[in-house]
This record gives sequence, C-alpha cells and structure tokens, in this order.
Amino acid sequence: MRLNHFTLPSRDVERAAKFYRRLGLTQIVASYPDYARFVAEGDVTLSLHRDEVAVPGASVHFEVSDVDATVAGLRDAGLEIESEPVDQPYLWREATLLDPDGNRVFVYHAGEMRLNPPWRIA
Repeated sequence: MRLNHFTLPSRDVERAAKFYRRLGLTQIVASYPDYARFVAEGDVTLSLHRDEVAVPGASVHFEVSDVDATVAGLRDAGLEIESEPVDQPYLWREATLLDPDGNRVFVYHAGEMRLNPPWRIA
C-alpha cells in the first residue's frame, strides 16, 4: 500500500489554499469555497475541504534538503515560523509553522534517519 494523498479540513479553504501555495505547493484544483487540491514534489497530493467546525490536530511533514535555508525563504515569503530549526533527539532537524486552521506544518530533514533510525525494530 502506498500513501499518496491526504485531506485536511478547513474553515476557510481559500485562505488555507493561499498558505499552502506560499509554502510552495502547486495548486491543481480550486473549487471554492468548498475544496482545493495541491501537488507536492513527486506525486503526493494534499487537499482541503470546507468544514465549519474544523478542529486543528493534524500535522503535515515536508522533507527538504536544507531546513535553515527553506525556513529563511518561507520567512521572506511572509510566513510566520512557529518554531525555529532545531536538531531533535530523534535525529531530525525541523522547524514548524501553523496553517490558518491551526494544523502544525513541519519542515524537516531526516535523511536516512526517517526510515532507518538506530532504534528501528528488526
């Protein structure tokens, strides 16, 4: 089974779509006010669907080769960084932002540690 798409609820799809475009995703569907879809590097897609009672709780993770440079670019694009890049004890370097609905967006680099950390079970 291959994970290739995920959907987030949004109280304001058009506002959230602007955030994800500024994040660097390519928008491929704009059916406002109810729906939007984006494609990220490769063929993974993310969609937003309108939900008047959307409760934040999801987290979205985007791996990049250089977290610090990417975060600087996002800041220059006017996005607010929730937490600056930091090396985590689980061997990832990551920073976070919040999307307009309060979902946490991680910009990280894990490299080999994403699939093969020293504590991986056999």
